[in-house]
Amino acid sequence: MKYVCNACGYVYDPEEGDPDGGVAPGTAFEDIPDEWVCPDCGVGKEDFSAEG
Repeated sequence: MKYVCNACGYVYDPEEGDPDGGVAPGTAFEDIPDEWVCPDCGVGKEDFSAEG
């Protein structure tokens, strides 16, 4: 499931991950470390919502 940043609209796609942020492709949003932040605007995981 994709998650959207409530602050800037960045979409986290688990198939792509966030390699620049240390998150490997195939990583579910729930499994991302809590210290991870949005690569576009810097807010935390708590500011993301499930897409759809």
